[in-house]
Amino acid sequence: MNIKTIRKRYKNMTSFQVIIASFFILILIGTFLLMLPVSSQQRQVTPFLDSMFTAVSATCVTGLVVQDTATYWSLFGQTVILILIQIGGMGVVTIGLMIIKASGKKIGLWQRSTMQESISAPHVGGIVRLTGFIIKISAVIELTGAALLFPVFCRDFGVMRGLWYSLFHSISAFCNAGFDLMGVRQPFSSLTTYSSNVYLSVVIMALIVTGGIGFIVWSDIGLNKRHLTKYTLHSKIVLLTSAVLIVLPAVYFFFYEYDILCFHDRVINSFFQSVTARTAGFNTANLAAMDESGLSLMIILMLIGGSPGSTAGGMKTSTFAVLFLSAVTVFSRRDDVQCFKRRISDETVRTAGAILFIYILLFLSGGIFISRVENLPLLTCLFETGSAIGTVGLTLGITSTLSSLSKIILMLLMFFGRVGGLTLIYAAIPSAENKNSRFPLGKISVG
Repeated sequence: MNIKTIRKRYKNMTSFQVIIASFFILILIGTFLLMLPVSSQQRQVTPFLDSMFTAVSATCVTGLVVQDTATYWSLFGQTVILILIQIGGMGVVTIGLMIIKASGKKIGLWQRSTMQESISAPHVGGIVRLTGFIIKISAVIELTGAALLFPVFCRDFGVMRGLWYSLFHSISAFCNAGFDLMGVRQPFSSLTTYSSNVYLSVVIMALIVTGGIGFIVWSDIGLNKRHLTKYTLHSKIVLLTSAVLIVLPAVYFFFYEYDILCFHDRVINSFFQSVTARTAGFNTANLAAMDESGLSLMIILMLIGGSPGSTAGGMKTSTFAVLFLSAVTVFSRRDDVQCFKRRISDETVRTAGAILFIYILLFLSGGIFISRVENLPLLTCLFETGSAIGTVGLTLGITSTLSSLSKIILMLLMFFGRVGGLTLIYAAIPSAENKNSRFPLGKISVG
């Protein structure tokens, strides 16, 4: 196949196909680099499946790992993982097109359309400016986060190591990845040794929330500042839903999960678990010690995830809000779904319903399959698949013990959760031709 043929096929690809292909190519490159002996501390070749699982988890900003990041991977391997997290969190297409712009080449309408789909922008107009804003605000927030984390890690690990730990955890938190280097204290321990450190917990939570709210919302905030009434409907729904999904679960965790802790630790751990459950992947408490109701709540939070156009995964807060508002509309017997004195289109409601169906179907199917294959409790496996498809990274400790088939299932769920269910479907199925004719209306009873 010559270069001319490749270029022709590339130009014939849809925006959705380009997004999927970009993530897949990045994963393959990451897999190859992580297989190299220089990537492991023992200077040995890492098995293909373990390398690919790590590359998928990093690129899809999930955080599930089969090898402890701190003790298994070398500095080179950790750097590869961090680069995959950064590119995966920002979006492969976004990074690529900004490089094209920096080289002085013109960005055409097709590239702008692809960029729009990549960051879930509402329209093509101003997309290059918005992408530039994303790159700049991300760099500022990540460097600020690293500076704030440095005093803690410098005290515990020294200056040079503290600098690396600060940068690594700042990027991992902002990109909602959940990868950590705390395995030097205890493998797979995440941030449990800092469960009582309010300062570090608040900084990590702030990075997670800023990354998970979405760049479109931050652009709106930057434009309208404190004039809340001027915010778009999307921004209002995202901010309100995010606040509710942080506060209410935190109240539950405070009263029912951490009642054996002192008041100080109960508050910080409750809010941290509420924030991190929606795609971040860090944890400051022992998840295995939680009861089934608490784990079930965390699964729901993992499936909801962050907001559109963010570094987070999941069904998204706006999807959850639209579904909730749709139910309220049915209960109140109104004709239109409404919020903040605005009407939400029927197409948006149908799309939200389709996303919910896809996520629930794959989440349950994957959990049931792994439970049967591995002979493990269903709730434990559902927690794992919820973490994978929501690109969260939280685990009850079974990831590294799973068989190859189960790991492949988790990789597919992570990839699906990052690129988005509708992106995969739109890439595989061509759009239907618009037709003026419609079938006769049929009635069906539901509920």
